[in-house]
Amino acid sequence: MDSSQNMTEGNGGNGSLSAQANDTATANASANDPKENLNQVINSIQKNLGLIHQLYLTVSSFNAASQAPLLQRLNGLITELDNMDKLAEKCNIQVPMEVLNLIDDGKNPDEFTRDVINSCIAKNQVTKGKTDGFKALRKNLLEELEQAFPDEVESYREIRAISAAVSSRPHLFFPDFTALLYLWMSCTSSIRLSRSM
Repeated sequence: MDSSQNMTEGNGGNGSLSAQANDTATANASANDPKENLNQVINSIQKNLGLIHQLYLTVSSFNAASQAPLLQRLNGLITELDNMDKLAEKCNIQVPMEVLNLIDDGKNPDEFTRDVINSCIAKNQVTKGKTDGFKALRKNLLEELEQAFPDEVESYREIRAISAAVSSRPHLFFPDFTALLYLWMSCTSSIRLSRSM
């Protein structure tokens, strides 16, 4: 094998260096698109893996004649690692430390996702229980108030209907509950005043 053949093989033999230059130009053109940035980093990682494999093959069958291709492949790997580092700076991805710790421990990172989803489900059930409790309290409070103060409850319902018609956005549960508590407190204070007289 002559030195010109070594040079061709060292450059990748298939235009990999010119492809790297094209990738760098493409990276500069679409620096604002996060998905494109992520895809470029992924492509760069795949190229690095390919270069590492080529380097492995060169080292495993090393002889004096393969020193020049080895050095060129090392330089190509360094260039692509530098390119990957520059592309990664434009890619803003935050990976939780728990995921990295799982990977370091040799575990599947999907365990973290499963644990987070299970935690969200448990918190959602607790919140739903609280909301259902407030709804039941509101219903019972309104029923008791209606028995004790039918006129005030009727005016409360009219006010609620008017405010619902005026407002195009849906009413939140808690302001409605707060208004109901205010009605209950005003009714109980009027009872206390009438009893004290």
